[in-house]
Amino acid sequence: MKKVAIIGNGRFGKVLFKLLKDDFLVSVFDSKNSKTENDLKKIYENEVIFFAVPISTFESIIKNHKKHFKDNHLLIDVLSVKMHPKKVFEKHLKGLKTQALLTHPMFGPDSSKNGFDGLPMIMDRFKTDDKNYDFWKKFFIKKGLKAIEMPAQTHDQLAANSQGLTHFIGRLLEKFGFEQTEIDSLGAKKLQEVMGQTCNDTWQLFKDLQNFNPYTKTMRLRLGRVYDKLYDKLLPKRVNRNHLVFGIQGGRGSFNEEALLFWTSQNDISIKYLYTTEKVLKNLHEGNIDSGLFAIQNAVGGVVEESTHAMAKYKFKIVKEFEILIRHFLMKRKGISIDKISSIMAHPQNFRQCKNNLSIKYPYLKLVSGQGDLLDTARCAEALAKSKIDKNTAILGPKILAEIYNLEIIDENLQDSKNNLTTFFLVSR
Repeated sequence: MKKVAIIGNGRFGKVLFKLLKDDFLVSVFDSKNSKTENDLKKIYENEVIFFAVPISTFESIIKNHKKHFKDNHLLIDVLSVKMHPKKVFEKHLKGLKTQALLTHPMFGPDSSKNGFDGLPMIMDRFKTDDKNYDFWKKFFIKKGLKAIEMPAQTHDQLAANSQGLTHFIGRLLEKFGFEQTEIDSLGAKKLQEVMGQTCNDTWQLFKDLQNFNPYTKTMRLRLGRVYDKLYDKLLPKRVNRNHLVFGIQGGRGSFNEEALLFWTSQNDISIKYLYTTEKVLKNLHEGNIDSGLFAIQNAVGGVVEESTHAMAKYKFKIVKEFEILIRHFLMKRKGISIDKISSIMAHPQNFRQCKNNLSIKYPYLKLVSGQGDLLDTARCAEALAKSKIDKNTAILGPKILAEIYNLEIIDENLQDSKNNLTTFFLVSR
């Protein structure tokens, strides 16, 4: 009987032992229990060495064991990827007569619990002579396995869209929180099986499957693109049949509304005042609006930070980029004395665009930016008019806010630059 060793005694190492134990004298090396160099030396007294180790540790193990390799050795890897062990063997067996066989048993502890009949065994001859290759091919067939001869590259290409995809879907279902219900269809039960089987394997195996197969990244990217297309296909082409629905970063009377009306003269539109870029892009993604509009930068104030943060979270198409001239006015509630004003409220961008003038003319007033919807200046003006913020607050923003909310203008053209241009994005899904 051939003397065979298995390096690795994890879940698959135990399956491999079950496959080999009735036909060979099998030794098992487990780094957790067999730590001495003498233990390792005894392992390499065997003729055939199987490596049932994590993919990510394979190269370091081969490198550390290299001094024990002999001309009569046959090294067999059982990793779930094939191009990686091929490269490792080519690198570390260079100049040696040691043989190497690439295999991938397409089964695990769950799928082989009732035996091995009909389960696939992928084989790539690689650095194996005819005698050894024919021996192991016949052995695998004798054990009921379906021996499939396949080059390493072809294996990884197919496995990425088979095993790699299945494991990714299984983990996705787990993260989603997919649970059994009393009304599960056969399809739902099958998905439960996929999730259970893939998630029984270690996170390390899943991570290695995705990272050491050069084709799984392409699979994931393709899956993401297909998901986006399918998701978008379910959304209505138009929210309302009679008119286009625009969602804007600001409220009524905001610079955003001014920008939208500057861009379009259409009458068949409606405006959703969403106050923040985050809400604009979220509503666009969810299909609640047809197009969105928000500010991205100003000639003086620079980048609009809330917009850059929101843009990092969503996918969208830029339909139009344009700019308008911005003028800033200071206003208060009627009946409130100017000397009672204690603070100015506005979007952080407004303060940047008026920084010098405010420091010269109103150094004693506190500059305040709101949270949530109150980040928008127009929303602040509305809140002031409805007594939802301190009545002794002044608003820094578009002139039209005074007309809409019955406020009194106390100063004008507070922007530091006459060429105070703000750039806007008009976007769609």
